[in-house]
Parts: sequence; C-alpha cells; structure tokens
Amino acid sequence: MRFDRLVLSDAGNQVAVDLHPGLSVLPGLGQVERDGLVNEFVGALGPARPGVHLELRADDGHRFAIFRPTRGEPRVIDVDDRADVTEHYTDDRGAIDLLARAGLDERSARRAVRISGEDLAGATETSRWIQTLAACDQDEVWQAAQDVTTAHRHLEETAATNGSRVEDAEVIATIEERHERFEQTQADSENVRRVTFLTAGVAGLLAVPLAGIVGDLVVLPLAIIAAVAVVASFVTWRRSERARTREAQALAEAGAQSYLGFHLQRVNSLLASDLGRQRLLAAANAHRDARRRWADLAGDIGPEWAIEHRRTIQAAAAAAAHAQTFTGGDNLDERAAEAVAALLDRLQGLRSLGPDGEGFPALLDEPFSAIDDDHLPTLLEALVGATRDQQVVLLTDDPRIAGWAQAESLTGALRVVEPEPTVLLEDA
Repeated sequence: MRFDRLVLSDAGNQVAVDLHPGLSVLPGLGQVERDGLVNEFVGALGPARPGVHLELRADDGHRFAIFRPTRGEPRVIDVDDRADVTEHYTDDRGAIDLLARAGLDERSARRAVRISGEDLAGATETSRWIQTLAACDQDEVWQAAQDVTTAHRHLEETAATNGSRVEDAEVIATIEERHERFEQTQADSENVRRVTFLTAGVAGLLAVPLAGIVGDLVVLPLAIIAAVAVVASFVTWRRSERARTREAQALAEAGAQSYLGFHLQRVNSLLASDLGRQRLLAAANAHRDARRRWADLAGDIGPEWAIEHRRTIQAAAAAAAHAQTFTGGDNLDERAAEAVAALLDRLQGLRSLGPDGEGFPALLDEPFSAIDDDHLPTLLEALVGATRDQQVVLLTDDPRIAGWAQAESLTGALRVVEPEPTVLLEDA
C-alpha cells in the first residue's frame, strides 16, 4: 500500500500531509516531531484517535479513505467504487484496524516500518550476505546461481526417469568415489609393500657380509633403511584400511554390506541399465561442479537465497557502482556499504508485510546521520532507486538531506513535504 494523504484534526485545526507515491522528504523535524509523526502514520492504520484521517492506495491501485470524525462513527470508503466498506476493516470493538489484518499491533508495526540510523548501523547476517554478493561480478553471480538451479532440475528429472531419487545419486556417487579411492590406495599399498619388503630384504642380506668385511658400523645405516621400509609399508597399509573403512561406511548408509552387494541390492534395483546409472552419475557430478563454482563465489550463501533476494542484491551492487563513479573510483566505505545493504534488506521485508503480500510504506527516522558527506549522496540515490517499487517517507533534521531533496524535487523523483494548516477534510 501507499499513503496518499494523512490529515490530522484537533480542536478545529487541521494539518494535511500530501505524499509522493515514491519518496517524500519531511525536513526540519526534531526528534519529538519525528516520533509524533511516526506514531500518527502507524496509528492511522490501527485503532487511531478521532481526527486522524488517511487516504491510501492498495498495491493493485485501488483507493480507500479512512475517516475518523470527532463526532460519529469511523468509516472506510472505497473511493473507486464509492462504497462504504467499513465492516470489512473493523475489529470486535468497532474500531478500524488495518494492522490486525496483517497480524500486527501498533507496537510491532512501528518496529517494522520505522527505520532509524541505529537499525542501519549493526550489520546482520542478511546484510553481510547482500554486501558479499553485491561486491561480486553480477553477471558471474547470476550465471552461477542459474547453473546450480538448472543442474539440480536436471538431476531431479534424471533421477525420476530412472525411478530413483536425488539422494540416491549422491549415495551412488559417494560409494563410487570411495571405492575408486580404495582400489587406488590398495594398488599403491601393494606396490609400496613390494618395494619396501624388497628393500628391507636386500638391506638385511647385505648387513651380514658387509659387517664381516667393513665392520659393525655399516650395519646401522642398513638397519635404518630396513626400518624405514617397514614403516612406509605400514603407513600405506593403514591408508588402504582407512579407505576400506570409508567405503564400508558409505555402503552401510546405502544398506549394503559389500561393493558387489551394493550393485546387486540397490543400483540394479533402481537403475534398469548401466546407461541410466551413468546418466544419473553424470547429472550428480554436473550438479556438484555447479555447486562448487557457486561456493567459490559466494561461500556458504545458498543460491536459492540469492535468487530470492536478487533485486536487493542488484540494487546494492548498483549503489556501489554509483559510489565508484561519484567518488572517482573509490568504493563505499564499510559503514556506508553496511547501511545500504541493511536499508535495502529492510525495505525488501516491507514489500510483503501485509496480507496476501501487500506492501507497507517505510518510515525513515534520520537514518543517515552517521554517514559522511562523501557517501551520503550515493545512499540517497540508492534510496530513490528503491522507491520505484515502494513508498518511503524520510523524516529528517539533516540540512544536507534537505538541500539535496530540494534540488532533486525539481526532477519529480521525490516531494519535499512541509505540512501546513489546511481545510481539505471536514469532520462529519
């Protein structure tokens, strides 16, 4: 939803706040005034006091007006259909409460829609993930994410065709890998043991005659050689046993007691042909390679999460690119980058806060006071970009923001709002 107009009436006086559908900047407000306006905006959606009137627009463009006269019952009017729809928005006490439809009360709603400088200062895990992916090459990131999605879909289809599951492919691949490793270590062990036994035997045979010819001193080096050969043989044997144990563990997880039993019991029952088995393993390997490429870019961040937050990540990347242009190639400093990521994440959460995914406006309460002059314009530009999909009301006492807003308002991208007494609405 978006606010069109908030009207506050008290003792015959009225103040109207007409808002831009994207970004509205209300300058020159101290903390007391900002607190009061936040309460009025949030209260207008809940069971507010008489005299608080609100005109709003739903995400589908439908317009509604909420009237709370000082005398008489509150009403909700469907402006487009010219119909009284009050009964659909009242609670058990007869008060108009749009917040309850979203599962919110005034306190939780205020916490959700109000965004202050403190909210942007501490980076959450989500904002750090946004920063991480925004710093990557965007073409590479989204290609890697798409590759994982495509590979996983192909793996699911291949497994379904063969009458198995994705998990079966992973088990089969693990067993095949460990069995191949076991066979390789066993072959290496046999070669090493053959060489070491030969070395130890030759050293033992040479020790006796050389001791009689040269003396006892020659026995020590030969004994060391024999001992090293025996140790090397033992180490390779242990390595082979460890590989055997890992293979046995994988087989046990698959419900088989031996490699041959695995093929007889599970693979042959799931896969009608060796070609089907090879296709499943190929799909599993392709999926694993795609996941590995993604992990090289994003670490532990899941590709599914990235795709879900793609718009926010791209907005953060655009803000960082704008910062490089604006500052002559310098990146946003850590505080500014953190603020951008946290702000975009909070705005993203508000876009589906209401029932059936209805969005809520964001109320920014002096959010950029800790941002230095070099990076503030970049954050404000990022904010303007975000308001293409969402309404934001910026409450501030910062002269830097006021000056910027006055200049930008000439383009129509935002509105500078200075509430003045008005008689746009009359109490019924």
